[in-house]
Amino acid sequence: MGEKSEVLFKIFGFLDVTGEVVTMWIILAVITVLSLVVKKNLKERPGKFQNIIETGVEYLDNFFSDTLGKKKARKYFTFLSSLFIFIIFSNYSGLIPGVGLTEYVKAPTASLSVTLGLGIVTFVFLQISGIKHNTKHYFKRFVSPMFFMLPLMLLDEIIKPASLALRLYGNIFGEETVTEELYHILPIGAPVVMMALSILFCALQAIVFTMLVSIYLDEVDRKSVV
Repeated sequence: MGEKSEVLFKIFGFLDVTGEVVTMWIILAVITVLSLVVKKNLKERPGKFQNIIETGVEYLDNFFSDTLGKKKARKYFTFLSSLFIFIIFSNYSGLIPGVGLTEYVKAPTASLSVTLGLGIVTFVFLQISGIKHNTKHYFKRFVSPMFFMLPLMLLDEIIKPASLALRLYGNIFGEETVTEELYHILPIGAPVVMMALSILFCALQAIVFTMLVSIYLDEVDRKSVV
């Protein structure tokens, strides 16, 4: 995965489509279908599947509330939960047998371009949230207490999402690399152990990413208050 991904085909003659992009499309389609199915089959007296979904939603709500508080957690829940679900699906896609062995299907979060994309989306959302919260004070904080602080403040805003992207990529890519090397050294036993550890590790990376984003959102709200 460290090598440049092979371009499978181009869209409009200039947009490269790689295995990571194809897998990302599949994941988004699966999430969309699941969401529509869940929405269509919601009942006042939930069955087992709905209970599982509601338990997951409640966990995420409590998780974000621990950082943001109940009110702000509800405000940002859609964005944060969407990030969490996409990342955990992407991480777990690398555990499916055969994924990564062909150029056509690869774990999206093991690609730096995908994690940088997540970082850019986070950066844009943070700026929009700050501007909506208090436009005047949000821009003023970049030059407070002195105007020469502007470059440093701008750099700080860029470093946060960039570090998120690099951390996620490095951890998922590193985990896949270690698993592959152990498979060559100990083809019997080691892959099973690594697979079990990866289930926990992939979930942890999604939790860490969204937890840090929620912390940054809380900082934006606090700094945008006069």
